Amino acid sequence: MELGEPDASGRRRPVAIEGSEYDIDVDSVVIAVGVSPNPIVQQSMPELETTKWNTIKVDENMMTSIPGLFAGGDIVRGGATVILAIGDGRKAGQGMHAYAQAEILIES
Repeated sequence: MELGEPDASGRRRPVAIEGSEYDIDVDSVVIAVGVSPNPIVQQSMPELETTKWNTIKVDENMMTSIPGLFAGGDIVRGGATVILAIGDGRKAGQGMHAYAQAEILIES
């Protein structure tokens, strides 16, 4: 994407760059989607611990009550700033890395 020309309000909107798509081979994919607490989460994953506000409980590494499942941002905090969500993402990434390394050591 690139920013297009300013519209009447002066705002530049993203415009697709033709032919810029490409595929990347990966072993794992981390999905990072901004969401607010959703009752379907509790219904579909009853083993996932949540708070009375339907936010997800996490430990100091941002791991949920389901081993290997990490969460951060609004789904953990409720509505907060993007800065806090970014911090949660960084912390969760470090937690994921540590978890994956521990799993590799156990398998070895």
